[in-house]
Amino acid sequence: MKLLAALGLLSVLGNCLWQTANAAPVRQPEPLLLVIESEGENAPEPVLQLQTDGGVIGIDMDEYLSCVVLSELPASFALETMKAQTVAARTYTCRAIMHGKHTDADLCDDPACCQAFHTKDKLRERLGEAFDAAWEKATTAVSETEDTILCSGGEPIEAVYYSCSGGRSEDAVAVWGGDVPYLRSVESPGEEFAPRFESEVSVSFSAFCEALRRASDAVSFSVLPQDWIGKSTFTRGGAVETIRLGGAEFRGTQVRKIFSLPSAKFTVSVRGDAVLFSCRGYGHGVGMSQYGAEAMARAGKDWREILEHYYTGVEIRGSED
Repeated sequence: MKLLAALGLLSVLGNCLWQTANAAPVRQPEPLLLVIESEGENAPEPVLQLQTDGGVIGIDMDEYLSCVVLSELPASFALETMKAQTVAARTYTCRAIMHGKHTDADLCDDPACCQAFHTKDKLRERLGEAFDAAWEKATTAVSETEDTILCSGGEPIEAVYYSCSGGRSEDAVAVWGGDVPYLRSVESPGEEFAPRFESEVSVSFSAFCEALRRASDAVSFSVLPQDWIGKSTFTRGGAVETIRLGGAEFRGTQVRKIFSLPSAKFTVSVRGDAVLFSCRGYGHGVGMSQYGAEAMARAGKDWREILEHYYTGVEIRGSED
């Protein structure tokens, strides 16, 4: 069963579309094909079709979101952070369904593709005695933001998020090549408590050279390793935009992928018989920083303020709007 009709979000999306039709011209969303199944008062709870390693499973939307929140965030995070995460995850889910990300399911449980997801039983196993309190907090975050999503241009936004930015988020165009008005670089202070705010990746000379040669035919190494590292340019968010390595130019996002770096916000140096990447942040850096959101919550900001900070100019829409 597809989800939007059953979620109670039709009025939210309808309002977004109505506002689009009565505002300045913007890119129109693709038509929605909504299948509404009804069996009267005894109709079963709507389910989300989720692709897992064990096959496709059906799960209630609220339970899915509660599981995503506890899979994506530490259980110790503030309620306001969990509310912000819930709205981002719900928005991401609705957009994925609208645009048909998967053919045999609505989403999958792979965080590299969709969103992190562990079942309630798996979370209970991982959290142990802390599970009950954590589950209550997550379900509260879901219920107190019921049916709320983020909209722009008449449809749910691409509500991407990541662990921490290293101090400032990235413009979408700097990472993925396409400009998205609501995914702009913003300051993200207070993330220093994140476990991977700063990290280092050491690569042996041989592995460094081999990896770059596989990535580019233009690579040519001089005698001195210090000369392998050339000038860098940087994005507005502070990540490496381009860098010369081994005489060839690479994009920072490309280097991140080649060497499995935690982020594209790095410096490169030679230490002993290895090349050292000193990194800040963890993740692609576009949209909401989870540790930045927690820093804002600890500073007294609510979930709406968090979302409006990281997603520029969006509308926060609920079923009552």
